[in-house]
Amino acid sequence: MSNQPVPDVTLPSTGGKTFQLSRAQKPFVLYFYPKDATPGCTTEAQQFRDLHAQFSRLGCGVYGVSRDSLKSHEHFKAKHDLPFDLLSDSEEKACALFDVIKMKNLYGKRVRGIERSTFVIDRKGVLCREWRKVKVAEHAREVLAFVESL
Repeated sequence: MSNQPVPDVTLPSTGGKTFQLSRAQKPFVLYFYPKDATPGCTTEAQQFRDLHAQFSRLGCGVYGVSRDSLKSHEHFKAKHDLPFDLLSDSEEKACALFDVIKMKNLYGKRVRGIERSTFVIDRKGVLCREWRKVKVAEHAREVLAFVESL
């Protein structure tokens, strides 16, 4: 999927806003995570939070996406002082576009869920890089290093 234009999608965002991919006008990171307030997702959000100023200096936005409600996102964002918006994809529009819904094992049961994945999209809406089956440790730093190389 890399080096191809990403289809447009519009999602509700924290802060009473709406995110529309085609109107981003700057490079951005779109990271998909399974669920607010779970250990891995919290760590990942905190890592992007801690590096947010560096992404901003590079002119790059950061957005987290999950199927959680805006109410859940607002609580998660406030609790962890996240300086970037979280997007609610309860209808799985963006999840389908980026093919991140997978069958996963959860405590011995097969469930449909988001496979932790990250995408960097340039100001023209072209996918520059993707990471699938992300392991949280040092991932945000790896994404930042890629953005620095653009």
